[in-house]
Amino acid sequence: MEHNEIAVGLDIGTTKIVAMIGRKNEYGKMEIIGIGKSKSLGVHRGVVNNITQTIQSIQQAIQEAEADSGLKIEEVVVGIAGQHIRSLQHSDYITRPNPDEVIDSDDIYTLCNQVHKLVMLPGEEIIHVLPQEFKVDGQAEIKEPIGMYGGRLEANFHVVVGQVSSIRNIGRCVKSAGLELSAVTLEPLASANAVLSQEEKEAGVALIDIGGGTTDLAIFKDGIIRHTAVIPFGGNVITEDIKEGCSIIEKQAELLKIKFGSAWPGENKDNEIVSIPGLRGREPKEITLKNLSKIIHARVVEIIEQVYLEIKNYGHEEQKKKLIAGMVITGGGAQLKHLKQLAEYITGMDTRIGYPNEHLAGDSDTETTSPLYATAVGLVLNSLEQQGAKFQNKAGTEEKEVIVEEGTHSFHTEEEEQETTSPSSKTPKKSVFDKWAEKFKDFLDNAE
Repeated sequence: MEHNEIAVGLDIGTTKIVAMIGRKNEYGKMEIIGIGKSKSLGVHRGVVNNITQTIQSIQQAIQEAEADSGLKIEEVVVGIAGQHIRSLQHSDYITRPNPDEVIDSDDIYTLCNQVHKLVMLPGEEIIHVLPQEFKVDGQAEIKEPIGMYGGRLEANFHVVVGQVSSIRNIGRCVKSAGLELSAVTLEPLASANAVLSQEEKEAGVALIDIGGGTTDLAIFKDGIIRHTAVIPFGGNVITEDIKEGCSIIEKQAELLKIKFGSAWPGENKDNEIVSIPGLRGREPKEITLKNLSKIIHARVVEIIEQVYLEIKNYGHEEQKKKLIAGMVITGGGAQLKHLKQLAEYITGMDTRIGYPNEHLAGDSDTETTSPLYATAVGLVLNSLEQQGAKFQNKAGTEEKEVIVEEGTHSFHTEEEEQETTSPSSKTPKKSVFDKWAEKFKDFLDNAE
């Protein structure tokens, strides 16, 4: 077994940090060979606010995964979320110098590179540039322009933007934990990879990942990502509400939510009571399950309404943009009882709970197929796909391939741009992924 067949995803969440090691089996499915989990300290709403504690949590999760798999982890793919993430739509075009040559991966790279030069607000940086559909000489709705003739190549892009400082802090934590950062992926994209089927992406679907500190949203239609958003509410806010509403400590509130919580108050009878041990020397507290589910219900309704607002902003109510496959809810928050029914009641959209077993090998244990691990599974999948793409490129057929990766982050300086645009006859052709990964590494080295 070669070491480069293995990929490691690191999901730095608000409540937990998960390190997952995976590889492809002979059937092309993913096998999980090691998993490590630690309590996340130092992350608030998806953003690092205590470097030292975050480094310790990362190291703990990595050590656990190494012990589980018997392998040494050197580089990881990291998921990024947080309330600073926003997305926008943008159109751009290039005029090709020689229309008699067919369009190749370099043309698409040049076009994507041009979008990276967009002027952002101070302190913001482009994380992903995701092409949606292309136009060649005015001919619209082209999904794959490679191999076509044309002078003018245009595309609509979905651009994801985040704060430089937040991205650098995550990079710093990973490096200080003794790891190499191979790529940064937006967490909703990773979760979507793990949970959604291609049919759903074609039909139109909204993926909702309810995490501890944030709720991430990714909308797909015709197989293409159309909209992303991060809502700064998650499972922690529900726990906080229970803590305040029932006057109990956080640990008890979290246990109550997991064991007895329900998003639908109607199903609890008035006489169902749970008794909670009081603090030292105090009487135990009695809480009715009806009250508990009323508290949870109020907050969950707010989260679902925020999500539905984003779905409406995308244009779900227009016939052409209708999301036929409805909603898929994943993440730790998806384990709340009766959440599916409540979501269907509020939005009127078909809903299912998303388990990350779409691409996993059949013998995966039930723990790893829990919605809790959707992002980690997606990160490993992304990394394995990128490795496969790199391997194909190295295999060295003369054909030119394009790999416009969803999971790569790039930063540019003028010198680097000159390097990439000046063709060198001696050096072998690099894939889009290689170029982007190198630029990202350079950025992190300069950020120290």
